[in-house]
Amino acid sequence: MATNHVQPGEVITFTAGADIAAGAGVLVGVRLAVALVAVANGASGSGAVSGVWSLPKLSTDNVAQGALLYWDNTNKRLTTTASGNTLAGYAFEAAGSGVASVAIKLNA
Repeated sequence: MATNHVQPGEVITFTAGADIAAGAGVLVGVRLAVALVAVANGASGSGAVSGVWSLPKLSTDNVAQGALLYWDNTNKRLTTTASGNTLAGYAFEAAGSGVASVAIKLNA
């Protein structure tokens, strides 16, 4: 029997670089995670790195279902703009202009 299994890989532990609210997006290297609990600046916390989550988006983006989404770490929101942002996953559902959030399937 294999003895080198570490964990299923659905949750990652990270050190917060700022105060992070539960449910907020947080970059861990070049991966987007969703904080499972509130984490104080400098503390360790747990973040989901898989699944479908509702996160804030640039409200003027018209997001088609299946469109690639990128994390704008400066504004802490998703966008369809790749330049200067980190690939985070794809739109699980469409979210039109004027809508403040979108369901994203996180890149695993």
